[in-house]
Amino acid sequence: MDFTLSPLGDQAVVIEVARDISIEAQDKVLAVSARLEERSPDWMVELVPAYTSVTVFYRLNAFVEGNPYEEVCKRIQQLLASVQADRSSSRKTVRVPVLYGGEWGQDLPFVAEHNGLTLEEVISIHSSGEYLVHMIGFAPGFPFIGGMSEKIAAPRRKTPRLRIPARTVGIAGKQTGVYPIETPGGWQLIGRTPLELFLPEQDPPSLLAAGDRIEFYPISQKEYDEMRGGRP
Repeated sequence: MDFTLSPLGDQAVVIEVARDISIEAQDKVLAVSARLEERSPDWMVELVPAYTSVTVFYRLNAFVEGNPYEEVCKRIQQLLASVQADRSSSRKTVRVPVLYGGEWGQDLPFVAEHNGLTLEEVISIHSSGEYLVHMIGFAPGFPFIGGMSEKIAAPRRKTPRLRIPARTVGIAGKQTGVYPIETPGGWQLIGRTPLELFLPEQDPPSLLAAGDRIEFYPISQKEYDEMRGGRP
């Protein structure tokens, strides 16, 4: 696998496996991450997968001789020498129910009007797309999801909301996503899922992982309430 290495500050190395976002790029990111996690070298503090790269943070005091950055690069090249990007079979598909519109998705009318569509057309397009989780970040369990149709793209709000309830589904530009926890945010809100995405009592503490596929599907208020089982 081809990749380039570059420094990030004095305690991290960026492994860039592609220039553009794609499924192939993500396969490489997942393969690199899997190899590093599997070998877990003692000089590595943590790794951060992204759309086209993996950043590896390392301990400076792990190297008593030589240049730490050069030593880390040498060891990364050795660790990744035989890595192949073929992890598509390990992807799982997670179906995410969504109660669209109303108080749960108060910006659904804006998204529809912005794109010259009806509410039903926005819901139909959003719930028929093929989505891919590129990475987890921003907030615990927050999935950066690719694959949304440009037909329902919408700009971020000019003034972000200070509090967006957990499990709210939003749109920003050509992206869609789900807020796992209550947090400020500027996305256009179109619905809410009864599923918990952030699971602090579990390992891993996230329902979704990079590489997972997502299928959104609409549910009724009754189905939402049943899935929540009386929980707020």
